[in-house]
Amino acid sequence: MKELLFLVFFCYVSHFVSSKTASPAVQVYSRNQGVYDKENVFICHVTGFYPPEITIVLLRNGEEIPGSKQTDLAFDDHWHYHLTKHVPFTPKAGEKYSCRVTHNKKTVSYMWEADV
Repeated sequence: MKELLFLVFFCYVSHFVSSKTASPAVQVYSRNQGVYDKENVFICHVTGFYPPEITIVLLRNGEEIPGSKQTDLAFDDHWHYHLTKHVPFTPKAGEKYSCRVTHNKKTVSYMWEADV
């Protein structure tokens, strides 16, 4: 009987956890004021998503910027996850910087804009 109750409870919890999804909220910004021709750090902060499978790519003119680093996957008390990806960069006038996020087979790009 205990085994049956445990199995029912396990199935209920598994269904509850697997049935919820949450789309990510994305913030794209730079560490310092966004000024052209000055060294800076390009940051993409992604929060509030579930399930945890996600891909974040930092782009310059549609091409991945090499050397980016990503924090470890972390979660809050509601099992919503968050990640931050960043890379040093020197923004140039005319170049486009974006963060491409893929979650639950949906891909969205978020643009960074200089403060000038």
